[in-house]
Amino acid sequence: MASYRRPGTTASPLRTGPWIMRQRWHHLLFAHWPVDAHLLREAVPAELDLDTFAGEVWLGLVVFRLSGIKLRGLPEVKAVASFPEVNVRTYVRYQGQPGVYFMSLDADNPLAVAIARPWYGLNYYNAEIHYGKHADGFYFKSRRIERGLPEARLDVTYSPTGEDLVAQQPGRIQLQKWLTERYCYYSVNQGTVRRCDIEHRPWSLQSARASFRENSMALAYGLQVDGADALLHYSHFMEAHVWPLRRAEKRPCLGSMALRSLRGQLAR
Repeated sequence: MASYRRPGTTASPLRTGPWIMRQRWHHLLFAHWPVDAHLLREAVPAELDLDTFAGEVWLGLVVFRLSGIKLRGLPEVKAVASFPEVNVRTYVRYQGQPGVYFMSLDADNPLAVAIARPWYGLNYYNAEIHYGKHADGFYFKSRRIERGLPEARLDVTYSPTGEDLVAQQPGRIQLQKWLTERYCYYSVNQGTVRRCDIEHRPWSLQSARASFRENSMALAYGLQVDGADALLHYSHFMEAHVWPLRRAEKRPCLGSMALRSLRGQLAR
């Protein structure tokens, strides 16, 4: 398959070897807010560094519908091939490599949630979601139904409003590119950092408008955001390929490398 890596982006090097899963994403709304770094730090595992743009940390909320989910070489399984999802995410680095950290992913598919939690190390939760076309665009209404967890609700209508925004512009890094052109996510389990690489074409983004009637998706982390202050983008469609989740490699420091070299010379 073609490689979509591009110089000058925040993309990390792609995983070698074959991808194992294909996904298609439809009618995506990206809503972003700069948030308090101290509060966000408490919600992100200590093993990951918060990534910043112009000194600010950002919280993202993404709503969309997935379809065409299938494992490489196998047909689609209808029960888990398509469902709506809302995720709350932020932007991190590990060993200097940029990526996404998913704080929560709410989906209306119990079987998919049960599979994704252990297989991809993600904070997937069961939700009841209604979505579809609206007179002014699209609507998305989600209510978390996971027992023992704080309530999380979202009620939003949204639509694209402008011309396509090119996420990559040679010579300078723009905020929308920094927020969206990321090609891996990290998960942490008992101190072990794992990474999953994802490949897709550059985002074709449009400016967007949205009306948030309710949004408590981030309240469990002490983060309250105002829909009126959101930075909004819309994308019609994306197809992505996903690599296996693997343990993130630690880069040895120069001191450790020098010490090993010295030990090797002394052992001769």
